[in-house]
Amino acid sequence: MNCLFCELPKKRIVLENEFFVVIRDGYPISKGHSLLIPKRHVSSLFDLNFDEFHLLRTTLSQSKKELDGEYHPDSYNIGINDGEQAGQTISHLHIHLIPRYIGDQEDPKGGVRWIFPEKADYWSKS
Repeated sequence: MNCLFCELPKKRIVLENEFFVVIRDGYPISKGHSLLIPKRHVSSLFDLNFDEFHLLRTTLSQSKKELDGEYHPDSYNIGINDGEQAGQTISHLHIHLIPRYIGDQEDPKGGVRWIFPEKADYWSKS
């Protein structure tokens, strides 16, 4: 199997534990944009077993703490493209941890809802 995330060079790994590796995104959309990747090849979040899912929360917290110390972001987006129709381009689960900074968008309201711009701004149409 040729999987980009199953064959990561060790030098890319910034955090590692029993079930996950964390790397900086190769095409970051913000300073510190990171990917949390299970060591076991699974395509979907729903394929994680109980122990992996439990450790995912810890890995997110550890990654956030490290990013807080290095980049001092103001907020975060956490995203998963789970399946082809959701935009997943590498069929190995990876969770985006995206630091956000004051001023990186003129109006960040709506966050991940902007994947469908015509449905994102629900608050000003009511």
